Amino acid sequence: MKRLNLLAWQIGVGLAFLAAWHVFSTVKFGGAKPPLDPFFFSTPLDVIARTWKSFASGEIWRHLWITLVETALAFGIGASTGVAFGFGFALRPKLAAIFDPYIKMANALPRVVLAPIFMLWFGLGIWSKVALGFTLVFFIVFFNVYQGVREVSPVVLANARMLGMNDRQLMRHVYWPAALTWMFSSLHTAVGFALVGAVVGEYLGASAGLGYKIHEAESVFDTTGVFSGMVILAAVVIIIDVAMTMVERRLLVWRPNHDSGAHQT
Repeated sequence: MKRLNLLAWQIGVGLAFLAAWHVFSTVKFGGAKPPLDPFFFSTPLDVIARTWKSFASGEIWRHLWITLVETALAFGIGASTGVAFGFGFALRPKLAAIFDPYIKMANALPRVVLAPIFMLWFGLGIWSKVALGFTLVFFIVFFNVYQGVREVSPVVLANARMLGMNDRQLMRHVYWPAALTWMFSSLHTAVGFALVGAVVGEYLGASAGLGYKIHEAESVFDTTGVFSGMVILAAVVIIIDVAMTMVERRLLVWRPNHDSGAHQT
């Protein structure tokens, strides 16, 4: 599918959803109320108007900035640590075997349970949100990089060693390229989870941020405000994901059919 056709389909699906939402939240169809009660579901036009007003008045910018800072820190620290530990454990099987049960136990801990503990340790500032986002990002990146390095073909490794490559050259020319595909696959997911960690942390306890604004709207049954905050979050994730896709294309230009979604199939 060509890129323009794909984009047209994506936009069409979004517009169809908005149109259905608008119809079912405004048209009564012979009843006393529309099928989707605007008190509980709001309407697309109201959500768009509220979102526009938030940006036009400048009210949302400070909250958006705080959430983005928390997301960037959680993503940067979590992803870099996950890559480092993924490579370290994959290249040292004995070390990986020793720590395997502890890694699995840590990954199984519910993040919502950890949030109050992080607030107790780090306070209600940004670092408790960064810590929560870190726990979400780290394990996603770690497991993917770990698996990517372990998936390197033994034949390729044997041929590289026969050509005289040392450990540094193996890392640069064999392990790193093999792990990049897995790493970027995890990073696309990790971005969303970093934002989730920041927002959930703000929702549970903060004085600013998008999560705080959503919680504030929920506390007064302001459905439009809640959906407006969710729309802003979705837009932020899409923008970051598009930027990451551009970086991925530059780094993985050598990969065959690395952008199959943008070419005709």
